[in-house]
Amino acid sequence: MQHRSPAAATASGAASTAAAMEPGVGGVEPAVTLDQVPRWSDPDQRLYTPSSSSATAEAADGGSEPAASTFLSFSDPLTGDDGGAAGGGCASASRFPVDHEINSRIYLWRGHPWNMEVDAVVNSTNESLDEAHSSPGLHAAAGSGLAEECATLGGCRTGMAKMTNAYDLPARKVIHTVGPKYAVKYHTAAENALSHCYRSCLELLIENGLESIAMGCIYTEAKNYPREPAAHVAIRTVRRFLEKQKGKIAGLIFCITSSSDTEIYKRLLPLYFPRDKQEEETAVSKLPADVGDENGETVIDERKIRIRPLPAGAADRTVATAPLDLPLESGLASSRSTFKLDSYLDPSFMSLIKDPDLRRKEQWEKSSQAQKGFNYARLLGYGDIGFPPLSAAEEYSLHSRYLAKANSLNLSEIAEMKIIYRGGVDSEGRPVMVVVGAHFLLRCLDLERFVLHVVKEFEPLIQKPYTIVYLHSAASLQPQPDLGFMKRIQQLLGRKHQRNLHGIYILHPTLGLRTAILGMQLLIDGEVWKKVVYVDRLVQLFRYVPREQLTIPDFVFQHDLEVNGGRGMIVDPRTKHIYQRPSG
Repeated sequence: MQHRSPAAATASGAASTAAAMEPGVGGVEPAVTLDQVPRWSDPDQRLYTPSSSSATAEAADGGSEPAASTFLSFSDPLTGDDGGAAGGGCASASRFPVDHEINSRIYLWRGHPWNMEVDAVVNSTNESLDEAHSSPGLHAAAGSGLAEECATLGGCRTGMAKMTNAYDLPARKVIHTVGPKYAVKYHTAAENALSHCYRSCLELLIENGLESIAMGCIYTEAKNYPREPAAHVAIRTVRRFLEKQKGKIAGLIFCITSSSDTEIYKRLLPLYFPRDKQEEETAVSKLPADVGDENGETVIDERKIRIRPLPAGAADRTVATAPLDLPLESGLASSRSTFKLDSYLDPSFMSLIKDPDLRRKEQWEKSSQAQKGFNYARLLGYGDIGFPPLSAAEEYSLHSRYLAKANSLNLSEIAEMKIIYRGGVDSEGRPVMVVVGAHFLLRCLDLERFVLHVVKEFEPLIQKPYTIVYLHSAASLQPQPDLGFMKRIQQLLGRKHQRNLHGIYILHPTLGLRTAILGMQLLIDGEVWKKVVYVDRLVQLFRYVPREQLTIPDFVFQHDLEVNGGRGMIVDPRTKHIYQRPSG
């Protein structure tokens, strides 16, 4: 891709802006190419002052807010009184060092992306991908073909992205993504879902061999996301992505349409994309304490795994054990919505290696049975559990293909949610898998990638006896998958899982969970689900799995105190260790 010199780009940009603002040219603004937009790294952008930029915009727009197509003139937000004071004597290492190669790929544009002649533009929309909730002006500029194609996509989940043709737009493609609704109570979940929106768009761009993208702000007033926190998430996610994939993206344009967003981006871009050592040093003191992990997602301390060595003599302890353990997504509380795993996965990937005629015969028989009577499992809200069992060969084939797919992907964003993670060992030395029901944020989770992560994480454990600890504390506040989803997961894990699973310890079970477990015992697999052991208190759980072998989120301790009132135990507020209350 060819780029003109900064001076030429600025001159061309000014001419293009003047033409775009000139009335009477068919009412259509000309397409703007990437080399007409000033780069963030262009030295001459610092020559402009806020006053001259403001004066130019006001003159062009008759004194009102700058027109949507005017070019930005970048002032230096770190050279004011505030920045100068913060920049001196800063000895801390920069978390976002100067990278001129990355900076050369960043552009800032005042206006909608629809006039940009790039490979892809981003549309912030809702789960239905309908025109009414899309970014303003997109469908009018693209024509009716865009809405017609969107209607064929089957919607899009929050945090994910889908691609369509661009039709009448200068761009080649449109990437549609669904931003999260914001509530202070679920700040972290919303922040990570928003980060996943930006990352999903960029991943989709690369997967389709495209190199340039124009992105508006993926949040709306209707979803209540605060603008400045959202900008932090957007900019740092893009920075972290480009650190890994800068060779595959030629240009990324942040498109902003309001004066408030303009001010925010001009102030925040130097923090994550410093252009020289002075900006880098000044940014150290201005960056938030939490700038996320290597992907830009929020780091949650309570989800970090801390495994301590087994104390001396622990191996000699004998503890009465009962059959236990539950599969991954726990004895999920019964859910009224059906999650059929097949619908979330590539059909070609899900298809079994079996005679096509035999498969069609089974489907006809199943359809016939459904027409003859009620599907009682669905009637009870358990989901679709009527699909036929798999043979050993089919099970092995399915498991092998899922494992190969999982090993070929980077599933770090699923791992960071800490829905499932490795613990230490139980009292008899068996490895432990921990499942946290409250971390299963169904609306922010890509179920396909989650299933692949489950298969990958469980693979080392199911080769020999192991234990599952399911923390149901506060999980009833989150929607959970149904029995149909659980049955499919169990099929994917296969016979080794069923044979080597020692037990499923369920902490803080509710009546709804116990009912769901009973349903799984009767309708799915009695062999596995009869290994469940219900544990009402943390001190009881530690009889089976030593405290030092588990990393437990703080809210579990709080939930235990609220439910049990601290009966029979004392919690160390500093270490979160639980001790038996001395008798007498």
